[in-house]
Amino acid sequence: MTNTNVMLRAAATVLIGMASALHTVQSLAQAWPQRTVKFILPLGPGSGADISARLIADRLASRWGQSVVIENRPGGDGFVAINAFVGSRDDHTLLYGPAGAFTAHPYLHAKLPYNQRDITPIARVSSTVVSVAVPASLPVNSVAELVALMRTQPGKLNWASITGASDLIFEAFAKSNSLELQRVPYRDPVQALNDVAEGRVQLYMAALAIVRAHAQAGRIKIIAVTNRVRAPILPDVPTVSEAGFAALLFDGLVGLYGLPDFPGSVRERIAADIKVVIEDPTIATRLTGTGQLIIPGTPAEFAASIDEQRAQMAAVAQVLGIKAAQ
Repeated sequence: MTNTNVMLRAAATVLIGMASALHTVQSLAQAWPQRTVKFILPLGPGSGADISARLIADRLASRWGQSVVIENRPGGDGFVAINAFVGSRDDHTLLYGPAGAFTAHPYLHAKLPYNQRDITPIARVSSTVVSVAVPASLPVNSVAELVALMRTQPGKLNWASITGASDLIFEAFAKSNSLELQRVPYRDPVQALNDVAEGRVQLYMAALAIVRAHAQAGRIKIIAVTNRVRAPILPDVPTVSEAGFAALLFDGLVGLYGLPDFPGSVRERIAADIKVVIEDPTIATRLTGTGQLIIPGTPAEFAASIDEQRAQMAAVAQVLGIKAAQ
């Protein structure tokens, strides 16, 4: 057999292998899901992300012809849910929740129990509206007035901290502006909110879904939102950028994630299906009502948004003198 024939046969073998692999990927994209799909959430029932996940899951189940179940795994600053997701090694087990649940981890913990590269963006869903909340009794009605009050009472005002990206952003803001406040750590956001309502704590940056009932009852005031745009359900409340404090900007990105080996074609199809679902007027209205801004995005668009948030966290950490976990 000539060298030419050997080379031709080798080339043909490679081409057949490539065609077979492509066929396998295409078949998986067309066949997925083949069984029940699980969304693991790092937040508990009733949270904004939990509500949106359940709304989306019901519609996706109808589109896919397979059940989509929600598994809430709160605790451990998101580690419980992330470890369950990464450890599943299952292409039908996905992570759903805020990107802030992991983008801040390298600056909050000396060592991470998972590899961040194991979290691969599939679809951007929404941006949780994050409110700047103060007691109704506090004599301020804007971020500017709040900052002025902080300056006149150094070290006397308290702010609620749950640990997360928004906490790091506020700490960097306070340091950059030479503001002295007492940090009060909480494990339970409900307790933090109650203390704000009672006036024991003067500032809390939290999801609108958590604080809205107290705001409607007149127990707290929402003086700004940290998102890039105003919330439709709070049309008269400015963004922090509009208020002149862009350093407090934070978008509560929420979306769906898979493992690194999850086929790109399947990720694209899932993102397209989610876009159809959340742009349905009925679903969109309900999501907006829970304090979510609807911002569907492809895997690439979601990855770009997460990269931007990671860069923001890195800049904040530099201000605070925090080194990233190795």
